[in-house]
Amino acid sequence: VQLQAFGGGLVQAGGSLRLSCAASGRSFSSLSVGWLRQAPGKERETVSVISWTGYSTYYADSVKGRFTISRDNAKNTVYLQMNSLKPEDTAVYYCAADNTYPKVVRGTSDYWGQGTLVTVSS
Repeated sequence: VQLQAFGGGLVQAGGSLRLSCAASGRSFSSLSVGWLRQAPGKERETVSVISWTGYSTYYADSVKGRFTISRDNAKNTVYLQMNSLKPEDTAVYYCAADNTYPKVVRGTSDYWGQGTLVTVSS
């Protein structure tokens, strides 16, 4: 499966962005999908994950209440709505997918998209 992440950009603190992860190839609806991020000099962090059904979601403590993950299987797309952005949210955001939900949470997915840069200015 091929994943493409887009929607990053420059935004002021307190602003919003919506990232999209579009998939092609094998059946997307059977995959759990997540967003992970990596800031300069920091380890990669799992931000949010959604199960293939959409019923299970995971959020890092740092983004709870501000970010919302959703999916539209008809469009083979997963979204990450990011509100109340902070400068510490600045990072390259990657989408990843796998048959196994825990693997996506652990950051060991089989499928990865290219990153999209999110920059939050203070």
